[in-house]
Amino acid sequence: MSDVKALFLNASLKSSEEESNTHVLMQEVADIMEKEGASVEEVRLADYNIKFGMAPDMGDGDEWPQVFEKVKAADIVIVGTPIWIGEKSSVATLAMERLYASSSETKENGQSIYYNKIGGTVITGNEDGAKHSAASILYGLSHIGFVVPPNVDAYWVGEAGPGPSYMETEKDNEFTKSHVKMLAYNTLHLARIFRENPIPPEGNVMG
Repeated sequence: MSDVKALFLNASLKSSEEESNTHVLMQEVADIMEKEGASVEEVRLADYNIKFGMAPDMGDGDEWPQVFEKVKAADIVIVGTPIWIGEKSSVATLAMERLYASSSETKENGQSIYYNKIGGTVITGNEDGAKHSAASILYGLSHIGFVVPPNVDAYWVGEAGPGPSYMETEKDNEFTKSHVKMLAYNTLHLARIFRENPIPPEGNVMG
């Protein structure tokens, strides 16, 4: 189904002028999706002036609404983040807060605007915190209406302390490679199901 749209929100602290380990791992997922006929876009959130706050548009040059239009158009949203101090990045937290700020918006049938969208996450770092970061992101997406398939947390974590980053490795970790495939195929599979058979509004419209 070539009309399935996947949006990758890269929450690296670096702008797109710099290389990003998170981008490299995200691209492995994106390559599979594109091979399977999906359209893919990556947004480097650090390139945008995204304001703190809990409103869809914080005004004063807030560029989150530009990103949010892409979210609304996507069938799949993958949040990618590096790990810092054992946590997802501050940019990832900001993105999750701004997504939450629009969770009361509804579609014409009364469901949350995020219903029938599929969520997942990509995580990189050279310290512990991948599962903690994944739990935070995936629960947050599920809580606001996204559907989270099984095994959609693709991550790579190097040895504790300073060491090689993902880009500096052979990218041959079998666990990471298998989860890249599961993330790509499982999100695509559910996106295609919901295109044909969306979750019905009975019992889950917004009050």
